[in-house]
Amino acid sequence: MSKPTPGLVVTIALLALALLLSALGALHHPAVIDYLQQLEDRHLAAELKILIAARGDALFNDPAAPTAGNPEGDVALVTFFDYNCPPCREAALNIEQAIKDDRSLKLVFKEFPILGPTSKFAAVAALASHKQGKYETFHRALMGFHGLVNERTTLTIAAQVGLDVEQLKRDMEDPTIAGAIARNSALAGDLYITGTPALVVGDEVMPGVVDVAKLQRAIADARSKPKG
Repeated sequence: MSKPTPGLVVTIALLALALLLSALGALHHPAVIDYLQQLEDRHLAAELKILIAARGDALFNDPAAPTAGNPEGDVALVTFFDYNCPPCREAALNIEQAIKDDRSLKLVFKEFPILGPTSKFAAVAALASHKQGKYETFHRALMGFHGLVNERTTLTIAAQVGLDVEQLKRDMEDPTIAGAIARNSALAGDLYITGTPALVVGDEVMPGVVDVAKLQRAIADARSKPKG
């Protein structure tokens, strides 16, 4: 019989503690609820450190994932996003500022279209634009569009940034693009990322919009930790 994983052991311990507190009539006390939440958060953070280390190549080195900033940077910032997610637009501005302020930062883009077919069309188009060397420009334009990013607006924006739209349409049929998006989705699931925006910095997952100061602290913390 195989040994239980550390994560499973902790989960069982938390359940046992909850059952004990319930038996004592203390489970619903606010202080107890807060304490159990803290235990659960610490458990998840510890589990994510292990998962990020195990999926490091998929996170940081997938050749199909476009990058920006310093390709040889000592810290990688991974962003999961959807072009129709308004908070993602705010998050993108904070990420862009962090890249401008830190010349040793590598940014890895993970297209994660979870808001329907129009988002998926935009994600496929964005990855296809990489073949024309315009991914970052196109990405910024899509993020900067205030409205529904659908097939029509995606192709209009593509033309505005100088992409050959007919070539883009042909490149969008490349099955490797669908494969890259599928890998991103599976990777997000592995890391308990269920919404956008979400960032991975060092060995930490940061959901939601992260302000510049907090993002810079996370980058500095990742930089201070031993590599490997």
